[in-house]
Amino acid sequence: MTRHPPTPPTLRRGPLAAALLTAAALLTAAPAPAHATGPGDPARSEPPVPLDAHASGLRLRKGAKLAPGRVLDIKSVIETGNGTERRVDTNTNVTFALQAEVLFDKDSSSLNGAAAQRIKTIADEVRKQRATTLRVFGFTDNLGSADHGALLSKERANAVQRQLAKELGSSSISYQIRGYGEDYPIADNATEDGRRKNRRVEVSFPRQGR
Repeated sequence: MTRHPPTPPTLRRGPLAAALLTAAALLTAAPAPAHATGPGDPARSEPPVPLDAHASGLRLRKGAKLAPGRVLDIKSVIETGNGTERRVDTNTNVTFALQAEVLFDKDSSSLNGAAAQRIKTIADEVRKQRATTLRVFGFTDNLGSADHGALLSKERANAVQRQLAKELGSSSISYQIRGYGEDYPIADNATEDGRRKNRRVEVSFPRQGR
């Protein structure tokens, strides 16, 4: 479940309030990170946090203006004890990441016997969120050639997408399928534990109403 931060109490005017509000203004001035290519989205900026630009406690220098407010993307991560499956919820998206070993045999793109139930869990959440756009991305470790990794990761993403489409049975859902190979590792490829985490398929989609 996503935990929402508690609403902060109203700050009394004074030096502490001025310092905190000024710090908030400086933080919001920085743009959200963006990904020109590859998986991931920048944090969204709505709804803005209401701030009174004319509040005396701000003590802005002459001519200074507050930057537009921005809501930071808050993540909730749920992971199985052995780390083979992970769910990440943010303000805007739901992402399921499954290590390749729970879906495929070694160096294979054919789904194993346990994969269908795991993919059904994802499909159930897609229906719950009423998502109409799904991204299915495959990744590998850095062993073997880069070309082989890119091809294998794409074939695995295709296999997961086909099973999702079978589960969902809806022609109104569009899919973005990518095979990134060894790009975008989430762990150190120098160890087998890290390589196992990097061999994965991620399925992501917008949260309800986005």
